[in-house]
Amino acid sequence: VRIALGWAAWKMYLGRPEADPYRCDGMDILGRALLSNQRAAEALPVLEATLALQRRYWRYWVARYDRSTIFIIQGNIASCLDDLGRRVEALRLKRSVYTGHVSTLGVSHEITIGYGLNLAISLGRAGLRDEAMEFLRDQLLPPAEHSLGADHDVTLLLYHSLAVILADNPDRARDDLLEAE
Repeated sequence: VRIALGWAAWKMYLGRPEADPYRCDGMDILGRALLSNQRAAEALPVLEATLALQRRYWRYWVARYDRSTIFIIQGNIASCLDDLGRRVEALRLKRSVYTGHVSTLGVSHEITIGYGLNLAISLGRAGLRDEAMEFLRDQLLPPAEHSLGADHDVTLLLYHSLAVILADNPDRARDDLLEAE
């Protein structure tokens, strides 16, 4: 259904000028629909075109968009790259997206913390467990506990991700396993 709605949105606004924000929205909807249906190879060029349009015409749409829109599209592109096995590119882009959210929303914003969680998970999958553990412990959990609370869904996901990384570490120590519990 999402893909059908995505194609419908794209077709609806296709005849509009390239600078029309609704045309760009239609492309974005289509790209996200393809991505959410495990069609990353098809979603990637659509999302890259959406990003190019956003960058080209963003200054004309300032009243409608903010910088986080570009970061969100970049995050979707990073997910495509990850799904396509292009992990190094995905990790680089996820670092950039997280840094961008920190600079615009602050380290304690729920969206920033969510993108930080995505980055931490990718670091763990890439075998960079020490960096992922340090990032979770030092940069994500303290602001999440302070701003969202210890019982918030995102904070609990951070703890879960830390536990998984600690438990999956072949060089883990007994203290790491106790912390993972």
